[in-house]
Amino acid sequence: MSLWSRTRAMGRSMRGVAQKAGRATRRATHAGGAGGSGLGALIELGALNSAGDALIAVALAGTMFFSLDVQQARGQVALYLLVTMAPFALVAPLIGPVLDHMRHARRIAIAGTMLARGLLCWGMAGAVLHKDPVTLMPAAFGALVLSKAFGVSRSAVTPRVLPDGLALVTANARASFTGLVAASIMAPLGAGLVAVTNAGWALRVATVVFMVGAISAMRLPSHVDTPDTTDAGAPEGARTDDRGRWRTLLRVGPVVGEAMLVNAALRAFAGFLILYLAFLLRTKGFVQPVSPNIALGLLAASAGAGGLAGTGLGALVKARAPRAIVFGTLATATVTAAVCAAFFGLIAALVVAFVGALGQSLGKLGLDAIVQREIGEEVRSSTFAVTETVHQLVWVVGGLTGLGMSIVASNGHLALAAVAGALALSLLTLASRSRSRRAVRRRERAAEGEPSVADTTA
Repeated sequence: MSLWSRTRAMGRSMRGVAQKAGRATRRATHAGGAGGSGLGALIELGALNSAGDALIAVALAGTMFFSLDVQQARGQVALYLLVTMAPFALVAPLIGPVLDHMRHARRIAIAGTMLARGLLCWGMAGAVLHKDPVTLMPAAFGALVLSKAFGVSRSAVTPRVLPDGLALVTANARASFTGLVAASIMAPLGAGLVAVTNAGWALRVATVVFMVGAISAMRLPSHVDTPDTTDAGAPEGARTDDRGRWRTLLRVGPVVGEAMLVNAALRAFAGFLILYLAFLLRTKGFVQPVSPNIALGLLAASAGAGGLAGTGLGALVKARAPRAIVFGTLATATVTAAVCAAFFGLIAALVVAFVGALGQSLGKLGLDAIVQREIGEEVRSSTFAVTETVHQLVWVVGGLTGLGMSIVASNGHLALAAVAGALALSLLTLASRSRSRRAVRRRERAAEGEPSVADTTA
């Protein structure tokens, strides 16, 4: 058989595999009525977003953490953490309110984020090849801001395309899981493309992915653009007027506020673990005969598996459980940190990394469902923008704390014990506030002559 014949046969085989994978993906994303409601199309759009973001990350990724000595790497990582906060300076006060005002044109807004990122990727491709940082850095920053804007828009839109009988947590979990799968597939393909050609080609492929996403966004169902005209269903304390949108955090209501605080603790915990354990492995290692690079790979694999597990568990929970999810996740993280502090070693580090990533993923799903259920559409995008900003901030604070503790506290037992204590204090404080709030509501109901019942907002 000639080379051309073998190439054509391989191409047909790959096309057949791709078609089967596409049909299987379509069945999964459109299950439970998601195809007819538009949720399936939104999930697939999120997968395209994740694939494009993965290509950008691969194209721009460096190896400074491994190529520099430990002190230089610490400085670079600290700078990176601070830079990651920059896009949120726009997302919370500007992007969220703009998206709220565009409720009647959400498809255009979502398609716009895709189209703009496609154009930025094309510009970055040329800048990478010509080593032009003046073009590359602003374009990369813009792509990151638009990626956050897409995430906010998708979260705000999800309740409008939710089919009957499907929980919000389950819908969010499907979207997150599909995005993770798409990124996991595209990242190694992009890395291979960079190795064979150059980073510019990966960015050009990202351009095509985002252009396809822009077209797909315009094909979302029309009811995505139809805003509710009333504030019915908004919780007490969650005002939905147009004044002071940046102050959305002050009016989200107690249920959302508690969920945000729980997630803040989980995000700070995850940020701490990633950097503390990574630098501890580089500077000290463990007694086991495992090289630091292999241990780092195991740590990354554990964190990745934890994220996938959290997303998978989110797809299995019941519709009535989002508040129980976030509190149960914080309790699990606290107990795990305490146990791993007592038996610290490589296995304990892998376990706590797994639980930290699981908690961050599962807690985020629960919080998103609570915001989608409790906050009116008029300020839902602004609320998501604020929650994303707050949680990125606490993740950075947790990461910087882990970075600093890796210098002054090389004893993993003490470091994890301190973190377990902080988590336990957060859990007890939040549980006490929750009990006090329920007691107040029971007294108010009793004064009004209503039967004393448990708080049903959970």
